[in-house]
Amino acid sequence: MSNEPRVWVNGRLTAVDEPSITALDHGVTVGDGAFETAKIDRGQVFAATRHARRLDRTLAGLGLPAADHDYIAEGAKAVLGAGEQIEFGRLRYSVTGGAGPLGSDRDDSPLTYIVTAGAQPRPPQSAAVAVVPWTRNERSAVAGLKTTSYAENVVALAYAKERGAIEAVFANTRGELCECTGSNIFVVVGGAILTPPLDSGCLAGITREVTIEWCREDGLEVREEALPLEVLREADEVFITSSTKDVLAIHGVDDRALEPGPVTARAASVFARLCVERMDP
Repeated sequence: MSNEPRVWVNGRLTAVDEPSITALDHGVTVGDGAFETAKIDRGQVFAATRHARRLDRTLAGLGLPAADHDYIAEGAKAVLGAGEQIEFGRLRYSVTGGAGPLGSDRDDSPLTYIVTAGAQPRPPQSAAVAVVPWTRNERSAVAGLKTTSYAENVVALAYAKERGAIEAVFANTRGELCECTGSNIFVVVGGAILTPPLDSGCLAGITREVTIEWCREDGLEVREEALPLEVLREADEVFITSSTKDVLAIHGVDDRALEPGPVTARAASVFARLCVERMDP
């Protein structure tokens, strides 16, 4: 099976290197758009409904019209059916403001729809993270929105990868633990699972949301509360969540070594079990 991503743009499948959007698309010129990344597991898309709802929240926050979800579903069906079944990977779909001027103003242009899918390795058993020297602005106009403006994350993730880490960790401007570039972060203190609240400026991750719900359902104590960045130096356990990482134990934060612990293992087990039973929770 080819590992080349499958691409659908505005109603048709295209080659990955085929020109398919205008050079003046606002998603290209100024990053004016929203996107979602959902897990593909054994050919099935996880939490599709929640991803669709979050896309509309982001588009509304950007002042763009709601998405045509039937059109996105058409694209998803096309890329998922374009070859052999994807055992594990990601479905990513983007909706941009369409063609626009060379600045931040918008034209009255139809939205651009891009749907892609690709296989990737399953996540490791555990990984390390690195704290970056930059902050998330919890008062930003796009705080908590999943926009296509990702240069800040590209720089931060490169910083983390240079240090042997799988993810970069941001504080916010108040010095509180916030999030990673494409993951939410959790700590375990005294047996309780703690994670930053949404007003920290973090993204409302779909896997974060489901992990909180399912862990509580299983009897684990989970609290959303403001946490100092220094909690990473004191926490008994640390884990991160994302669409393609599920619940991933952290064995190192900068120069601090950690043992993946029993609470993380239980959270990961609960998530893995219920994912099979509830593909669209």
